[in-house]
Amino acid sequence: MKNLKTILKAAFALCIAAPLFSSCGNDEDTITYQNITSEYTINDEMVANQKKASKKDVAVLLVAFGSTWNNAFNAFDATKAAYEAAFPEADVYFSFSSDICINRASAGENTDDEGNIVKRDYYEPRYLLHAIGAAKYSKIYVQSLQVIPGEEFSAVVASVKKFMNNGYVTSAHLDDQYLAELSENKAIYLGLPLLNDPNTDVPAVANQLDTLYSTEASQGVVAFMGHGNPDTYDTFKANVRYQQLESALQAINPNYYVGTVDMENNFKEDVLSRMQSNGYTSGKIYLHALMSIAGDHAHNDMAGAGEDYWDASDEESGDNSWYEYFNHKQYEAVVPTSNNHPLGLLELEGIRNIWISHTRNAEPLEDAYHSMYPEE
Repeated sequence: MKNLKTILKAAFALCIAAPLFSSCGNDEDTITYQNITSEYTINDEMVANQKKASKKDVAVLLVAFGSTWNNAFNAFDATKAAYEAAFPEADVYFSFSSDICINRASAGENTDDEGNIVKRDYYEPRYLLHAIGAAKYSKIYVQSLQVIPGEEFSAVVASVKKFMNNGYVTSAHLDDQYLAELSENKAIYLGLPLLNDPNTDVPAVANQLDTLYSTEASQGVVAFMGHGNPDTYDTFKANVRYQQLESALQAINPNYYVGTVDMENNFKEDVLSRMQSNGYTSGKIYLHALMSIAGDHAHNDMAGAGEDYWDASDEESGDNSWYEYFNHKQYEAVVPTSNNHPLGLLELEGIRNIWISHTRNAEPLEDAYHSMYPEE
């Protein structure tokens, strides 16, 4: 895509990422993780065994922020299966970029719909990239499952950059010559986030969303809740994608709106203000998550119902859910669900296929490798 080089140049300058925004909790709640060396060993062995069994020479690494919700795990499983079908020549691996989500998923923080504790093991991109390099796949695709090219995407880029520079220190470094050849052969690819390109991705996503929700839009307002970055961490100025998406949707039907939980001037109260300015002062409002999966934000910030999600003394509080907020503003809020859960974007086949197309069309990273031994 035409934005790739500009974005990557900026991203490589931000390889030391600012603190990430977690939907899984605060850093002080982090559960002590296993020994780092053992994580490399576990992943190296797992990937080596997979490559030996499959005899494939292409690897696809999917990178999500993560979650602890069982319905999100199901969405991740379905996404991995979709990638395996789309890339039969490749071994497909899945990683979380959030340590907190990894720790809590492993500890079984949440349960399934029957009340059973669900424990799932996920690993950071650094461990799986090291393992993929140790197995010497001849072609590697790293696909960001982020929605916008923002703060979380910069962390994905940093992981790839560090991998290509042999920066993950273990008892044995990766084969430096292998990494050099990977770069020279232009065999390391980075798939960009869902809304990377305003000229192609934004209208494509808008059209897919309208295909799914046009009936709702004919009956009332349809509001999408994205994450967004606070202005101080608006990496690549990516927050503008939410405004661009709202404009693209409203060109189809003026009943569509796009807000966030973290973008300044685009909170639920700002969505309400735009609705009222356009004459929508009552009626139904359908709420959907504009996030890769339906996790804490979708279940609590958007769909949370009851007194725990409404503070009458501070109606504009960020702790008040969108569902309660719009109900208290004289609208009839509706949260469509599947199997009792809101849906994330990865569960919508048409949207997921846009991510898959980003992998198919990914450009090789240029000048990604620099020798560990510059004196040679």
